[in-house]
Amino acid sequence: MSTYILVPGMWIGAWAWRQVTSELRAGGHDVYPLTLTGVADRSHLLGPEVDLDTHIEDIVQLAEAEDLRDIVLVGHSYGGMPVSAAALRLRDRIRAVVYVDSGPLPEGMSQLDLAEDTTEYEGDAVPPRPWDAAADPVLLAGLDETALDLLRTRSTGHPLASVRRPLGARATSADLPTVLVASTFPLDRIREMMAAGHPFFAALSEAEIIPLVTGHWPMLSEPKTLADILAGI
Repeated sequence: MSTYILVPGMWIGAWAWRQVTSELRAGGHDVYPLTLTGVADRSHLLGPEVDLDTHIEDIVQLAEAEDLRDIVLVGHSYGGMPVSAAALRLRDRIRAVVYVDSGPLPEGMSQLDLAEDTTEYEGDAVPPRPWDAAADPVLLAGLDETALDLLRTRSTGHPLASVRRPLGARATSADLPTVLVASTFPLDRIREMMAAGHPFFAALSEAEIIPLVTGHWPMLSEPKTLADILAGI
């Protein structure tokens, strides 16, 4: 049996992994879904000082406080940023690193560097997206109205400092066994982007790539399939 730490992306907390967690635990695995500081049930801790380093520390402290070993460390979307850095610090405890529609960005790059718009945010948080499936059919593919309503009601702002802070030293697929669960990019497109040295995939040259054709939130759109993939790693 394996030990999993499940790290969510922006605006969502450990709650988003509920069905995946149930499936893995039913298979006898130990599972630790994590809410990052300043989000969801930890939104009361939001402040200007909550940055990427805080989220890296969230993961490291969980692993060390619970004395977890042989960890499959899973990061979804933005969660891949702190996961990639935490994996380097925890490498003696890690069995594999899994990126769910995510990956380790180049050192010195921030999550905000990937943004297609140049919105100037006010306050300490990036507000949640509108969760409008008609306006965003690719990323929100596979989500039924129940899942969309859940996202609309439970999403919270995400710490702005965490997406502004550049990533420092992090693990790549050359450092640890690595898997990419690809939901919104076709495999052919991923291979083309890898060959071109695209920053999304530059550190995943030795990763195993597993396609899961759905939207960007497979823990909600395809939880059983995602759980089966994780259980097989």
